[in-house]
Amino acid sequence: MLRIISILVRNHPGVLSHVAGLFTRRAYNIESIAAGETENPKITRITITVSGDESVFQQVTKQLRKLIDVVKVQELHHAESIARELVLLTVYAPMRKRLEIIQIANTFGATVVDIAEETMTLEFMGNLRNIDTLLNALGEFKVKELARTGVVALPLESQLERKRHLLEG
Repeated sequence: MLRIISILVRNHPGVLSHVAGLFTRRAYNIESIAAGETENPKITRITITVSGDESVFQQVTKQLRKLIDVVKVQELHHAESIARELVLLTVYAPMRKRLEIIQIANTFGATVVDIAEETMTLEFMGNLRNIDTLLNALGEFKVKELARTGVVALPLESQLERKRHLLEG
């Protein structure tokens, strides 16, 4: 089972290495990792997608909370969060197949960002299921290059508000 962990840390050199190192020491596999400045330039949000068993996950989150530079650790459940990933994908595109690739891209909301003599590059943003579905739809086309950003996620505020109202009422 994939889990998404949102970690707010103090923004300074080496903090990402400390956080990732904790996962390495616990032999817990990171599926994806994305980091970037938040609305506060002194704070970085690190979003990590992991898979593994519950006991190791609990141990890692407890250890994260003990790191000096960690401000907040939060598991983002799929039903209560918004998660997105950006994919850039270059496929070999013979002239006779280009219209088909464009139609697939349009169906999924992907954008053609480059067309070369032998290839086309698509840009797509979505959740993991959307991305996998697009990649499967393009399965007959040979991939030249693929780059993924890793998942970024935030809590779904409307769900959090509803929970608060239920608890208050």
